[in-house]
Amino acid sequence: MLPLVAMLALLLLQVALVVRDQVLVVHAAREAAREAAVSDGAGAARRAALAAASLDPQRLQASVSGRAGPGSRVSVEVHYVAVTDVPVVGALVGDVDLSGSATMRVER
Repeated sequence: MLPLVAMLALLLLQVALVVRDQVLVVHAAREAAREAAVSDGAGAARRAALAAASLDPQRLQASVSGRAGPGSRVSVEVHYVAVTDVPVVGALVGDVDLSGSATMRVER
C-alpha cells in the first residue's frame, strides 16, 4: 500500500508544479502585453515576460501581434514547455506545453 501512496503523492506534486508553471505563464503573458502596449521596442515583450516570472528563458517563446498605433489592440501569446522532472512520475508524464495570452490597448 505504501508504494501506491508514494506514487500518488509524487503525481500530486508533479501536477502542482505544472499548475504553478501555468499560472506563471499567464502572468508572464499579461506583463508582456502591458509592455507591448507602452513600448514598441523589439523584444521588449519577451524581456517583460521573463522578468515577470521565474521561467527558463530557453523554453519560453513570446509572440506579439496586432500592434498598429495608439488605440489599437496588441496581443501577446506566450508558450512554455514545462519539464516534468519529479522522480518516477515525471518520466511517465512527459513534458507539458503551456500557453497563455493577453490583449491590451496600445497607449503610445
